[in-house]
Amino acid sequence: MTTDIVILGAKGRMGNTLVNLTQADDDLRLVGACERPGNADGLSIDGCIVTDDLDELLPQVPGAVIIDFTSPETSVATAKVAAKHGNPVVVGTTGLNKEEQAELEKSAQEVPLFWAPNMSVGVNTLLKVLPALVQALGSEYDMEMVETHHKMKKDSPSGTALKLAQCLAEARGWEYDDVKNHCRDGIIGERPHEEIGVQTLRGGDVVGDHTMFFFGPGERIEVTHRAHSRETFASGALRAAKWLSSQSSGKLYAMADVIE
Repeated sequence: MTTDIVILGAKGRMGNTLVNLTQADDDLRLVGACERPGNADGLSIDGCIVTDDLDELLPQVPGAVIIDFTSPETSVATAKVAAKHGNPVVVGTTGLNKEEQAELEKSAQEVPLFWAPNMSVGVNTLLKVLPALVQALGSEYDMEMVETHHKMKKDSPSGTALKLAQCLAEARGWEYDDVKNHCRDGIIGERPHEEIGVQTLRGGDVVGDHTMFFFGPGERIEVTHRAHSRETFASGALRAAKWLSSQSSGKLYAMADVIE
């Protein structure tokens, strides 16, 4: 069965990667490429409708799965337009606040909708196994994280770092917002026991590195995930799109649903 795909932000780095991988997959068919208003000029893809108006495009490609790695505001708007026309949506955008996530939840009641701040199978497997590690080590181990991304990344900490840190907090029975520390500066005193530090590095063209530290008495454990290419995330999104095409509305799906 072939899955029809519409890619938002097709001229961007991730969008271009998605276009290339979609065209190389016999189980996928690229039927639409959409850019922000006024930015579609010069974009030409054989056999594909190119436009800057998603609302105008979707009636021409019924059932096509939209893939959106744009911005929080755009992704929320995309979900609303998709719900109007009945097209499933895969969202890989990071940096969504609680209100924007709630908007996605609302749209998910009307159309199949998937959202993951990280599409990597490796990261999502980590989210499944980290709680067991945290619980086995016990409360004597302090938990910290360092995340590194390219200098063009706009949000900090990364959505992946936040998801991983929230996973660590939940494994300890903590509310993440109560224990997070995203910046240390000056005379700050001793580290509180109930704290998770997440520090951010930005530079060059790093796709994405996340290292979790577990500092215990006389030893430490480091768990690192490194993304070597944007294809890691694009491939995960296309896998999610194939899966989502046969799902029903009523739930905001995540990568755990696809893996399981």
